[in-house]
Amino acid sequence: MAVLLAVFGFWRHDRSTARVAAGPANPPVRGLHVRGSEIVQAGGEPLLMRGISHPYAWFPQHTAAFADIRRLGANTVRVVLTGDVPGREVAGIVARCKENRLVCVLEDHDTTGYGEREGAVTLDRAADYWAGLSPVLRGSEEYVVVNIGNEPYGNGDTSGWAEATGAAVAKVRAAGVRHLLMVDAPNWGQDWSGTMRDSAPAVFARDPLRNTVFSVHMYGVYGSAAKVTEYFDAFRRTGLPLVVGEFGWRHTDGPVAADAVMRESDARGIGYLGWSWSGNGGGVDYLDAAEGFDPDRLTDWGRRLFDGIRATAREATVFTRASR
Repeated sequence: MAVLLAVFGFWRHDRSTARVAAGPANPPVRGLHVRGSEIVQAGGEPLLMRGISHPYAWFPQHTAAFADIRRLGANTVRVVLTGDVPGREVAGIVARCKENRLVCVLEDHDTTGYGEREGAVTLDRAADYWAGLSPVLRGSEEYVVVNIGNEPYGNGDTSGWAEATGAAVAKVRAAGVRHLLMVDAPNWGQDWSGTMRDSAPAVFARDPLRNTVFSVHMYGVYGSAAKVTEYFDAFRRTGLPLVVGEFGWRHTDGPVAADAVMRESDARGIGYLGWSWSGNGGGVDYLDAAEGFDPDRLTDWGRRLFDGIRATAREATVFTRASR
């Protein structure tokens, strides 16, 4: 995440132009998977993620959030986890997502700002967490995405991002996790250095299933429509899938061109997940979509975000098929 949470009291503000070379035929992938620059579903239909993050790890009592987010029109929820959330709870989260017909992006928040934030863990540690959850996740490949580590590098030296991310992908695969994987950019997710953009093909090649999507977070670095389109256009040249894994309408590093994020994502078929449902503190409560976790008290940001979501969200086919 790119916000200050009162619960923890920490803050953050925070080219390659070549396509991936053809390699051996991909092993069979069940469920959500990559097809060129798209995320597609088991039957081959594209999936356009439209949703929001829910800070479950700090507010596990707010389980109604899943139904509320779905009722407001989202097709995806990104669920904040930490290594303290055990497998039995993760199984319950997955079941709740399925019950509410939501694609479930599970993310490990412990890596946030590694190298700058005290206590942040490595992507290797996060990969161990997912490896341990492999039996819990098995069978949910059609509606669960594994976001290996949130914003895994700060604004310092990001030269190790590609190797650390590729190694984490390989470790998670070796543990038997066959889900669509999501990897976050460095620079607190904003990739202003272009590290993820430049290294995405090499990281993608480390995944034996070739089933990884790349996530940029858009805050103050993307304060103009031109900055948003510049990044989208530059990443498109990799030929790989991109999502906006987080964004807000403003932040400690400046205003955000949120309308451009949504508009240009629509134009390019890019998924987006707003930050966040509720619970922000320490002066950045303006990033709450709902006041006090109440879906009937949406903020200006919440109304703006969910208006965009409802206009373009389509339910995942795994759920529409089940209702026939």
